[in-house]
Amino acid sequence: MGDQPGELVIITGMTGAGRSTAAKELEDLGYFVVDNLPPTLVPDVVAMVDAERGVSQPVAVVVDVRSGTFFEDLASQRYEGSTGRPTTIVYLEATDDELVRRQEAVRRPHPLQGAGRLLDGLERERVVLRKLRGRADLLIDTTGLNVHQLTHRIASHFGSVEARKLKVTVISFGFKYGIPVDADFVADMRFLPNPHWVPELRPHTGRDADVAEYVRSQPGAEPFLDAYLPVLQLVADGFLNEGKRFMTVAVGCTGGKHRSVAMAEEIARRLADAGLDVRSVHRDLGRE
Repeated sequence: MGDQPGELVIITGMTGAGRSTAAKELEDLGYFVVDNLPPTLVPDVVAMVDAERGVSQPVAVVVDVRSGTFFEDLASQRYEGSTGRPTTIVYLEATDDELVRRQEAVRRPHPLQGAGRLLDGLERERVVLRKLRGRADLLIDTTGLNVHQLTHRIASHFGSVEARKLKVTVISFGFKYGIPVDADFVADMRFLPNPHWVPELRPHTGRDADVAEYVRSQPGAEPFLDAYLPVLQLVADGFLNEGKRFMTVAVGCTGGKHRSVAMAEEIARRLADAGLDVRSVHRDLGRE
């Protein structure tokens, strides 16, 4: 990482307005995220990140009324002076009706309602947050927004073009070792002839040019790629629209050495050519 200080984003606002959703999106965008942090500890956390990850690592902290009396510190100070980082305060809010509906859906009491009603807690919270709301750099009313729409709003404000790209992992594997549990898609390459039975190819892997050429030249290989890649690209677009930033495509053969490796490499190459952020992983290569 370079020496340019990364951004410090402070996420706050009403209970139920989407603080956790915003924090999760920032984490997916590469921020180091800390939840429920007393404001007085923000400079200490930033100093820790500076020492362990470098000053260019962006940081996001979630602070709310659970911080008690420390919460007033957030309204009375910003942190550029003590952290050396550009700082943005994000305030999330929604109407009382919307917040009540959300809190009742998760069956959680409001931290300030005490023995009273949920609405009593919301009213007290708005009073506590009034000063901070006026000092926020970015105010987002999440009334009527679903989770995916909120993540899009956060990504549009804080995500670089690269960070907003879908991150695709294409993983080869051997069926005899089990299907990857985190796979979104599983493609079976056992319909192609096995290079294992070609003596000069057996010691090589799908990463070697002779094996890769052999696999891709088999009847059905190119038609499969031509049909499968548009499906993956279509789903990739849908994942982004739904706020998902990671997709795992598993490509299997018997042992995970020849066919799956060659085809996984080719799928990864074509997805990268289509503009996706792709990496290939060969889980079982070397196990035979």
